[in-house]
Amino acid sequence: MSDPAPGEPSDATLLRRHADGDPDAFGLLFKRHSSRLWAVALRITCDPDDAADALQEAMISAFRRAGDFRGESAVTTWLHRIVVNASLDLLRRRSARSVGWSGDPDDLPVPEPRQGGSSTESRLDVDAALRILPPPQRAALVLVDMLGYSVADTSAILGVSEGTVKSRCARGRAKLLPHLAHLRSDYPDERNQTAADSVPSEQGGGG
Repeated sequence: MSDPAPGEPSDATLLRRHADGDPDAFGLLFKRHSSRLWAVALRITCDPDDAADALQEAMISAFRRAGDFRGESAVTTWLHRIVVNASLDLLRRRSARSVGWSGDPDDLPVPEPRQGGSSTESRLDVDAALRILPPPQRAALVLVDMLGYSVADTSAILGVSEGTVKSRCARGRAKLLPHLAHLRSDYPDERNQTAADSVPSEQGGGG
């Protein structure tokens, strides 16, 4: 996660200044982390319009709740958690409005993969495949495999154990592999599929 440049105020300082009434502090904090927060929202929702809505909703929430921040995690972890939750909430609302879907991710159609396509087409293939995953698995996989966050950071962002993060990632990889085998250079290879067989089931479900 991003650190402030030398001489710049820390994230915690900016958040505290915002809570104390500084009109510029939150804007500086958001600018510092906006690209990463946008990437999280975009990858989880797989739709630019939904990502924009989720990010806006998350930042409004963070803006209003800044005074409740108690420093129990890093400010970046707190911001990422709000963005992830807003993105997942949006997906749940969208699924609730869907017509003709049983709720089983295996019932969602996935386009046939394009052979030898461009990077844009590959991105579309990945986004289409991500849609088959239950939102909790998608969030874990996006953070770890696609955005490069550590399991420990992802655990803190999602508020689940590291074992649960590993389980969700392994199961998500196993589900995605058949749809992304043609993109092996862009995605963890088939050896990851076997990891799902060695990861214990998550306690309490959650997918």
